[in-house]
Amino acid sequence: MCFQNIPVVSQQRSNFTFRRQCNVANLHPISTSSTAPLSFSVGLWNCQSAVNKADFFSAFSLKKPMLPFPLSSFLHSILLSSLTYPSLISGCELRWFESCLTGRSFRVAWGGEVSKAHQLVTGVPQGSVLGPLVFSIYTTSLGPIIQAHGFSYHCYADDTQLYLSFQTDDPTVAARISGCLVDISAWMKEYHLQLNLTKTELLVFPAITTLQYDFSIQLGSSTITPSTSVRNLGVTLDDQLTFKDHIAKTARSCRFALHNIGKIRPFLTEHAAQLLVQALVISRLNYCNVLLAGLPSSTIKPLQMIQNAAARLVFNEPERAHVTPLFIFLHWLPVAAHIKFKTLMLAYRTATGSAPLYFHSLLRIYIPSRSLRSASERRLVVPSQRGSKSLSRTFSFTVPGWWNDLPTPIRNAESLTIFKRQLKTHLFRSYLISSS
Repeated sequence: MCFQNIPVVSQQRSNFTFRRQCNVANLHPISTSSTAPLSFSVGLWNCQSAVNKADFFSAFSLKKPMLPFPLSSFLHSILLSSLTYPSLISGCELRWFESCLTGRSFRVAWGGEVSKAHQLVTGVPQGSVLGPLVFSIYTTSLGPIIQAHGFSYHCYADDTQLYLSFQTDDPTVAARISGCLVDISAWMKEYHLQLNLTKTELLVFPAITTLQYDFSIQLGSSTITPSTSVRNLGVTLDDQLTFKDHIAKTARSCRFALHNIGKIRPFLTEHAAQLLVQALVISRLNYCNVLLAGLPSSTIKPLQMIQNAAARLVFNEPERAHVTPLFIFLHWLPVAAHIKFKTLMLAYRTATGSAPLYFHSLLRIYIPSRSLRSASERRLVVPSQRGSKSLSRTFSFTVPGWWNDLPTPIRNAESLTIFKRQLKTHLFRSYLISSS
């Protein structure tokens, strides 16, 4: 069986509804006809290419809801029908799913008493390995509904991101968005889910910062207006894609962690301090740092200052101690170098065909028109800026330049493991050894 084209993966929990008095008679399972809100969130992996095509680019975010969760409300009958169409699973594998989902019941024990057994016609066993997979299958039919309105979409776990590029003078934008959300809401009702409009956010990215485009989306009793920033999977995205809000919040949380570690530093060994700093601080600096590729050094300077402070804390060095020897000893790459490291890993996966398909629209392998020695060097095509300064920060423009500057043996590495080892050594020498 192959599920690589299923767009959604979710990890949720089943739950019960409890009345105020805790006895067996007052414990009730969730009704089979109840609906649960399905969560969406904004994501911008392909935002640069969309900005290049139109004056404005919009993304929509339906944030994580409160309980109940989707996995506890979808019907087994709908799921089993989704498994058989379009020929996703059949034969023995289909019978495995039927055996796992059907014929299940549960009881509640409380105070030495046990309730009557209730048949389960919704949800999956709590904590099951199949939970995320069956939720992905359950929501597969949502994709064609979104695409029918001219939207692109991308899904991660229970977060679905909708994309739409449009011209500034397009009067149909609000109607198209409303129509798409109406159809999504209708689909969710049919599948015993619920669209949570109170957590829906609209973010508009102007290709030119001086342009303003204000509109609102009316859906039922809810009004959706553009936000200046939204939070998605731990990353704060602003409408200018400067990531200043995200960097400020990351630096603030890291300073708090460093302050707490500093209080107990006298009681820690050097190795224990290093482990704490790497787990609580460095991991936050490195989280989703590919999004910061192409930003000026002045913008990411707060993150570099945090890393400097973290290295000094590990070794109990004073505030003005030089950090390059500390980085060399810890084998840490500076923030800018680690951003490049993570970004070039994506470029390698794209060049070797192991990256997600949407990256292939951002990066293209250079194929010379005639037989040249460069044909075997695994280069990427560097797009023209066409007089636009904003394109110099885009993923599709920044990464090919970085990639082509790498030594040929690194670009032609036989595996991702070898590439990572050689790339880190190259960046380590470029940013630390040569500057020390």
